[in-house]
Amino acid sequence: MPARYPYDDAPATEQTFRHLAATPAGRERDALREELVEAWLPMARRLAGRFRHKGESMEDLVQVAALGLIKAVERYDPDRGAFACYAVPTITGELRRHFRDHSWDVHVPRRVQELRNRVRSVHQDLMNRPHHPAEPDLEEIAAQAGLTLPEVHHGMEAWDRNSSLSLDADTAQHGDSFTLADTLGQNDPGYDLATDREAAREGLAQLSERERRILYLRFFEEMPQSRIAEEIGVSQMHVSRLISSSCARVREYSRAGAPHSPGAARPPFGRAEPQFGIARGRKPQPRQAVR
Repeated sequence: MPARYPYDDAPATEQTFRHLAATPAGRERDALREELVEAWLPMARRLAGRFRHKGESMEDLVQVAALGLIKAVERYDPDRGAFACYAVPTITGELRRHFRDHSWDVHVPRRVQELRNRVRSVHQDLMNRPHHPAEPDLEEIAAQAGLTLPEVHHGMEAWDRNSSLSLDADTAQHGDSFTLADTLGQNDPGYDLATDREAAREGLAQLSERERRILYLRFFEEMPQSRIAEEIGVSQMHVSRLISSSCARVREYSRAGAPHSPGAARPPFGRAEPQFGIARGRKPQPRQAVR
């Protein structure tokens, strides 16, 4: 005598399952499977309803439950008892797996998720007991759940951490408009400038005195090439070529990462040089790095 199922959504499909088990792959088998899935779909919807208060839409839960139902129909053996006894844990397991793998915005170890579910379940059980205090303490939860206090702490921390805040979330107090994005830092361009200066320093040390002076006048004093040509005593075209070749050599040397030779002269960048800055009566201020 077949086992009696205690719900109304259990159709009489035993003969259809036996027919499905004896039917090879093909259109007939696909039609039988579709018929069985449609017949048991009300049960899948009911099982999905048990999870409706966990933050997922009912439509998504029904889809997950239907997937579990399809797996149950495919794997069920009619000689092993009633279909409902096999389908219910299969569908419920699919729903729980969905919450474990897809409902967290950040990946959390499975152990922490299990602690969270265990702590929440015990907490709700204690709260539902008659004449129980409004909020059970951690020691009581640990004793009831069979967990240690650190494990209860981990479970409590993960209780409401399955969703993340939006960067547009308002975190202001006292009525001021202040979002979470306003608390994030930004890249300071000064770091890139300092890196570039240090990268160029060793390459500049390899240039001649005249080449360093031309670069200094061009990039620190911001002199036009025509004035540099007058001061150095060469043509403007020659100044342009010297600037291009010097920058290329500095860039090449910096990318190679060659170490600084102890006997090489240090470049004038970053401090005043007597023949360049003080002779003009003011301390030079760097404005642009050589790239």
